[in-house]
Amino acid sequence: MSVEGTWDLSIATPIGRIKAVTEFRHKDDVLTGTAHGSGEEVTLSDVVLDGDRLSWKQAVTKPMRLNLTFAVTIDGDTLTGTSKTGRLPASKVTGERRTSQTDTTH
Repeated sequence: MSVEGTWDLSIATPIGRIKAVTEFRHKDDVLTGTAHGSGEEVTLSDVVLDGDRLSWKQAVTKPMRLNLTFAVTIDGDTLTGTSKTGRLPASKVTGERRTSQTDTTH
């Protein structure tokens, strides 16, 4: 299963819905990623794909400083799962992979 590409995420948090864009790439047989949202770009850590289950960690500073842990299930070009930080309740995460038609490189 491939998760490579650009994903549009929506995270339902206690302070409202947050939109983010996450990119996953294979580099030297290692899955890497970056996330863009709330005016910042962060590198993902501990990116692991196990069958159709994908997990990663990321630190954000906006709207507040948080260390997030994501656990999602991939189904084709969609994903669903949770984002968790500390002892707070998990937030529901949904996402869609951008189709290649939106890629302007030729």
